[in-house]
Amino acid sequence: MNPTTPIHRAPDSPAARQALALAGVFQAASLVDELARTGQVDTRAWETLIEATVDTNPESFEAIYGGHPNNLRRGLDTLEALVGRKQANPVVLRYGFSLLMLMNKLRTNNDMMDSLGQKLTRIQGQAEHFGTTHENVVASLGEAYQETISTFKTRIVVQGDPSLLQSRMMPERVRACLMAGIRFGLLWHQQGGRRWKLVFQRKALRRALDNLS
Repeated sequence: MNPTTPIHRAPDSPAARQALALAGVFQAASLVDELARTGQVDTRAWETLIEATVDTNPESFEAIYGGHPNNLRRGLDTLEALVGRKQANPVVLRYGFSLLMLMNKLRTNNDMMDSLGQKLTRIQGQAEHFGTTHENVVASLGEAYQETISTFKTRIVVQGDPSLLQSRMMPERVRACLMAGIRFGLLWHQQGGRRWKLVFQRKALRRALDNLS
């Protein structure tokens, strides 16, 4: 991403921070859908997700998503659909809620959390050598997802063009996106995000989105 992108201080509001983290989850879901259908992906949205996943020790909340809410614009737009303001893509919503479900399973599995943390530490070293979005790093993220999250009985079945999904590096890119969704899901939970709030505190989410637009 552009290193000159200004750091916009993240809002102090818990609802706004939850909205930004949740936007990361649904941005990952949106990119998985885009990759599976077209083989292409929005570069800014993609780099934001991968960099957030590789940086295991960010210096601030806003540093996680590159310092500007617009880096999560794809996810924020999906949240607008979630609160009923835009047309929702049911496939993207399904991926997003599945990611939150998997995040909850991971969160309560200490052994898997430790294993994943060790893998991400190694991948961070790899990223420092090759560059964050290098295909070796993406492949390692995909492998880490496959060896951890993919072992749960609940899995995300990705719909799309079968020939694209089997093309070179596509499984790894899809899994790296899913890993990013898990990363932002954990962030959402850390900020106080809960599934029931998406139902009973929809107005708070709408106000948060208004402040981020």
